[in-house]
Amino acid sequence: MSSPAVPPTEKRTEDRRLKLLAVTACPAGIAHTYMAAEKLSRAAEALGHSMKVETQGSIGAENVLTDDDVKEADGVIVAADKEVDRSRFAGKRVLVVGVAEGIRHPEELIERVRTAPVVPGGDGGGPEDAGAAAGGAGGAGGRDRGVTYKALMNGVSYMIPFVVVGGLLIALSLALGGSPQADGGLVIPDDSFWKPVNDIGVIGFTLMIPILSGYIAYAIGDRPALVPGMIGGWIANTGALYDSESGAGFIGAIVTGFLAGYLVRWIKKLPVPKFARPIMPIIVIPVVATTVLGLFFIHVIGRPISWVFEHLTDWLSGLTGSSAALLGILLGLMIAFDMGGPVNKTAFLFGAGLVSKNPEIMGMCAAAIPVPPLGQGLATLIRRRFYDEQERETGLAALFMGFFGITEGAIPFAAARPARVIPANMAGGAVAGAVAGLAAVTDSVPHGGPIVAVLGAVGGVGMFFLAVLLGTVVTAAVTVGLMSVGGRGGAVPGRALAAAGAGGAAGTNTGTNTGVSAGAPSRSGAGAGEPARTGGAPRVAALPRQTGSAEPDESAEPGAGEPGEPSGPGEGAASPGGRRVLSGHLDARTVREWITADGKEAAIRELTGLLAASGRVADEEALTAAVLAREAQGGTGLGEGIAVPHAKTDAVTAPVVAFTRSADGVDWGAPDGTGARLIFMIAVPEAAAGDEHLRILALLSRKLMDPGFRERLLEASGPGEILRVLAEVG
Repeated sequence: MSSPAVPPTEKRTEDRRLKLLAVTACPAGIAHTYMAAEKLSRAAEALGHSMKVETQGSIGAENVLTDDDVKEADGVIVAADKEVDRSRFAGKRVLVVGVAEGIRHPEELIERVRTAPVVPGGDGGGPEDAGAAAGGAGGAGGRDRGVTYKALMNGVSYMIPFVVVGGLLIALSLALGGSPQADGGLVIPDDSFWKPVNDIGVIGFTLMIPILSGYIAYAIGDRPALVPGMIGGWIANTGALYDSESGAGFIGAIVTGFLAGYLVRWIKKLPVPKFARPIMPIIVIPVVATTVLGLFFIHVIGRPISWVFEHLTDWLSGLTGSSAALLGILLGLMIAFDMGGPVNKTAFLFGAGLVSKNPEIMGMCAAAIPVPPLGQGLATLIRRRFYDEQERETGLAALFMGFFGITEGAIPFAAARPARVIPANMAGGAVAGAVAGLAAVTDSVPHGGPIVAVLGAVGGVGMFFLAVLLGTVVTAAVTVGLMSVGGRGGAVPGRALAAAGAGGAAGTNTGTNTGVSAGAPSRSGAGAGEPARTGGAPRVAALPRQTGSAEPDESAEPGAGEPGEPSGPGEGAASPGGRRVLSGHLDARTVREWITADGKEAAIRELTGLLAASGRVADEEALTAAVLAREAQGGTGLGEGIAVPHAKTDAVTAPVVAFTRSADGVDWGAPDGTGARLIFMIAVPEAAAGDEHLRILALLSRKLMDPGFRERLLEASGPGEILRVLAEVG
């Protein structure tokens, strides 16, 4: 007797072809984004499933998922180290992991997505699994660190425009519409055109704190957390609600943002009747979370803030007879600590209250007030490679705000890296306050910054500017120093890397690629000698430009013509058949069949020497330092035996690429533990390259995920054949 056929409705999900979607993204939006996409696509194809992958790279979203794609999908894999909007996947199974997981375990992810949690309709699901990204990004950070870091960065990125707009409008209105007073103050008349401009700026400044809090909460608890986060931030910044003369400022906003986010996540996990689920994210959760958080801050957190404010004021009043230098240090520390929060306001109001009786107190405060924004702005100028483009622009705005005594201009930097920026601000503030105290600098108006000296409100102008200058330099120097030894937030300068061998220090790359290091390391190791011929590199020529000439001219010397502009045999970068390799950025001059170095730093030095043979390197030492500094931000070992060290630096005059192989593999800190056997180095000019380096990385990353391509590249004999294989990239 034969067994009955299994009804189609009872067939296991595992037995049918799945329609899957994926989104890949990493903070830099470069190699890992595309490698994960290729890995997932190939794994799905091998397992008999279909998959469409959206890549959210620095050159924009590509292969974007449509509403129809989502409607027909059986599941979605989000392999990302930054926040990805999941509200469009409502009703679908969504698995969230780090981008490295998409590279290392694509088959496992396809299995896991079958049983992944379903994103509730109209909610977006919230980033409950967002912490998994930390494991993919660097392992040691862990789940909580991943959520915390990404949430804080999310809040800061949304806050920055409010700081810039508000601060610049206030500064412009004071500069262009302010009327100097007899006592040196600056007042905008009520009937002036600039009065409403100033008011608009004040609104921007007022909103920046709720925005910071709200978008921290949003990154943790998704849209239901946005309202409690913003209202909580407003409460934190409004001291009158809890009997304080000053609000809790940006520190209070960070607290309310995390409290709101985690409170919403907890509420979302509570079991509720089915009929109540549709209204949970739009009514119940926001109302409950906002009420609970608001009352908690007002009655529990706010009271201690008010108590601290009052007792700090009393304590300072008892110090007026103390050493002027000591009092200046204390006031400078307080002014720079929370930049508008209760500690800052305590020092400021203390000085302002004694303007008529003891203007030296306000003089100390006035000197410290501009130091945080001026110092942070200066840091973005002297170590540009430590900052992304948005931070550099914010740094310029901070310099402008600092001139007008707007301490809040430093808040974006302090919110993003509090452990590095706040101590640096305090160090500079203390120096400025101490110098002003020793010199008996006076200020006759309740305001600070160079503007009050320009308007004649300061006594001892020379020493006042010296105090501000010294404080600014100290803040910038300490900021740069702390960022240099702290991973992301700062690339390690070249000399420190050379001395410590820290080229592979882990970090989080959230900004643009590095520029030229001020302290280039001394050259050492294999390949650091003659740039065109080191490490036993074979004598090879550039490939002929003419189509139909497939073999390289082995007798000619490379590099006879202008770099990147081939004009005949032995002169340029044409690939076999006249095709250009990697858009002409790589040629026989920058290909070495085998590398002699057995360590990462030595390999980098050998490759920068190889790049110098192209004629496109203006400063080889600076290029080496830039590449090492980029490695300190986050290793460029991609796994599968691949490494792509790169730098965006003015040490090169045009985009250029080098390639070499390692017989034994160089330890490059790859996530899968494999040694790098295929090594590319990419260098592009800082200002003129645009997104060229991203395009090159994207092309390489996709192609290098093809095992057959990697095998052909490893087996190629001689630079000529290597170039023919690389011509497949584009």
